[in-house]
Amino acid sequence: MTEMVYGTVPVVRGDPVLPRWWRTIDRWTMSCILLLFAIGLLLGLASSPPLASKNGLEPFYYVTRQAIFGGMAMMVMFAMSMMSPQMVRRLAVLGFLGAFAALIFLPVFGTDFGKGAVRWYSLGFASLQPSEFLKPGFVVMAAWLMAASLEVGGPPGKTYSLVLTVVIVTFLALQPDFGQACLILFSWGVMYFVAGAPMLLLIVLAALVVAAGTFAYANSEHFARRIDGFLSPDVDPTTQLGYATNAIREGGFFGVGVGEGQVKWSLPDAHTDFIIAVAAEEYGLVCVLVIIALYAVIVVRSLMRLMKERDPFIRLAGTGLACAFGVQAMINMGVAVRLLPAKGMTLPFVSYGGSSLIAGGIAVGMLLAFTRTRPQGEIADILMKRSGR
Repeated sequence: MTEMVYGTVPVVRGDPVLPRWWRTIDRWTMSCILLLFAIGLLLGLASSPPLASKNGLEPFYYVTRQAIFGGMAMMVMFAMSMMSPQMVRRLAVLGFLGAFAALIFLPVFGTDFGKGAVRWYSLGFASLQPSEFLKPGFVVMAAWLMAASLEVGGPPGKTYSLVLTVVIVTFLALQPDFGQACLILFSWGVMYFVAGAPMLLLIVLAALVVAAGTFAYANSEHFARRIDGFLSPDVDPTTQLGYATNAIREGGFFGVGVGEGQVKWSLPDAHTDFIIAVAAEEYGLVCVLVIIALYAVIVVRSLMRLMKERDPFIRLAGTGLACAFGVQAMINMGVAVRLLPAKGMTLPFVSYGGSSLIAGGIAVGMLLAFTRTRPQGEIADILMKRSGR
């Protein structure tokens, strides 16, 4: 049988690991990730000194930590991208179980750092946010269950994945962390759609999400405050959204100049949730468009390669990871320009945050592993294998 290869160079068994990895990896996606990390360090040089000064630390304390955590994230990404899909799945399941256990014990041992939501463990030298590490593990776990349900005589994996999703979203909503809960729901919905879910069921689930949102608005002061602030026709100029909106307006097309921005002195989260406002003010719309283009290339390239993948598990897991990555970036930037309610979500590989950077490295490493060029068997062989012949 003639093998079908959707890359330019077929894989030869017995090749050394590094040459084989270099020939099969999606170098466009990897390059875009490295560029995003470099842009994040550049913006960190501008946004971290004001916060460090307020806290009595060295001027580049936060950007130095960002470089350290980012370096760890890059190493994890490269290591994960060299693994086989089967090894990625095994590690993802173990990681998911550990992150889920950490999520369960957050109300007992976690802290809110004065932000009104118990989302972190304080480790003294750093903080740990379990939901960041839960996302990639959940996507792979749900994809594994859905793929199993597609096998002849397989278990009801789609139903199991739905139950798992509801449990996780409930725990996240109790923190409360509605942003991560929405991202988990979206990831599951995309994979469920790709796996062949009936449209009527998706519509029913969407209606249930709206009903849950209405209930949360009526019973959660934290949720209601953010929705009311988003729906208000006027923006208080002394709030984070007010500062961010003004900074984006002042930046124009080419920005006010490197180091000349003022929003970093007013925004407490200028180096994390509102890093795009710093980019827009100092470097202008051009820089923002470059950042958006990098995220778009990563998502589109990944989905195009996954379209040619015949393994259902790889296709589902890769689609979930790529879409979750892109939607998280869209949510962060949408909040900054007031297209979405505030959600406290970082911009992947650009914002400061140890948990976000390392978890992002894990997720993208998995995505790179799933989108590597690999021989695709003849479709007749796959159908015969599924039918048990």
